[in-house]
Amino acid sequence: MDLNFIIPVTPNPNMVDFRQGDRITVTVRVKEGERQRLQAFQGDVIRKRGSGLGSTFTVRRISHGIAVERTFPFYSPSVESVELVRHQRSRQSRPYYLRSLYGKAARLKEDRRRSKH
Repeated sequence: MDLNFIIPVTPNPNMVDFRQGDRITVTVRVKEGERQRLQAFQGDVIRKRGSGLGSTFTVRRISHGIAVERTFPFYSPSVESVELVRHQRSRQSRPYYLRSLYGKAARLKEDRRRSKH
């Protein structure tokens, strides 16, 4: 059953086009009790999956020496915006190999061919 006919799906206008390997900043609305605030999560995209309502993307970053991966749905009202920090070159379409690397080896090179500058 296709839910697109029941609930109209509109893409988030504050979301830029990005690919696996790119460095992005995801701004998310966090609800703590009665209050709401915005929280930024910056890292490398290691996965994009699905299409339509169930599509998600996973962002990985290193925070205080510990790797943190977070999965965000594309069509979620809690995702405020997605900003592209820089295009990066990845050797694979899903750079899971970054999980086993650390330090300078875990960096991806900037893809100047796709950058607008």
